[in-house]
Amino acid sequence: MTDERIHRAVSADGTDIAGRVQGRGPALVLVHGGIGDGDLAWEALLPHLTDRFTCYLPSTRGRGLSGDNPDHSPVRLEEDVTAFVESIGAPVCLVGWSGSGAWVLGAAARSRSVAAVAAYEPGVMSVMREEDRARTFAALATMGTATAEGRFVDAMRAFAPWICTDDEIAALAETDFSARWAGCTLGMLRFIQADAAYDGLRSTDPAALRTIGVPVLLLRGGQTLLDSWFTDAARYIAQYVTDVHIRELPGVGHFAPLVAPSPLADELISFFESARQPSLK
Repeated sequence: MTDERIHRAVSADGTDIAGRVQGRGPALVLVHGGIGDGDLAWEALLPHLTDRFTCYLPSTRGRGLSGDNPDHSPVRLEEDVTAFVESIGAPVCLVGWSGSGAWVLGAAARSRSVAAVAAYEPGVMSVMREEDRARTFAALATMGTATAEGRFVDAMRAFAPWICTDDEIAALAETDFSARWAGCTLGMLRFIQADAAYDGLRSTDPAALRTIGVPVLLLRGGQTLLDSWFTDAARYIAQYVTDVHIRELPGVGHFAPLVAPSPLADELISFFESARQPSLK
């Protein structure tokens, strides 16, 4: 990246949250998913956005440039995103992907600094069907064993078939994806374990979703591997969010931000520019 700077914030429990910044224009905060960090998750999408937005790329606790804390519960991750958003000092548009869908929705419910939210294939575990749940837990078990043994590349190779189509796996294999993302498996497993153990209020509870007063765009890939889960999650969220829009991107899967960023960028640009119009009048 060029002409970049680092933006820093402090989460509610004192954890340092940081991310790189690039581009010019209105503030757009992009939050990595359950795996990855702020630098890795958006590097393919970023060139499509920086001529229109100032893109902020935070990492939640324990990842990227951010500090760490033993508490990785859902509420803390939502606080990480919220603190970063509010520290920018202007209304921001907010993007989540997969596991961070809940975190960005939580930030939208908590903060008046969020002007609009888009989530690409947000996951809601409570609506996952039994067959998808079985596949998920099997993949996580294999990842966990490999990670515990220090075989991080093997852990990434176990992760990919769970969530990526054959075409996506082939596209990623032509890059250094497994090697570069290998260090992210530990962060994902910590997130999954903390999420599974958490029994408090969630940002995806109906009462929380009903408090979101900004436009929300829910995006899904037309060829995504876990189609039933992401379709059910979007329908569930849409029941409770007042101003919600659902779009499908034909021909792409869950890893569109990395392997097919152009159609995703087009949807984000169209939605956020439309969402900003009332404030320009």
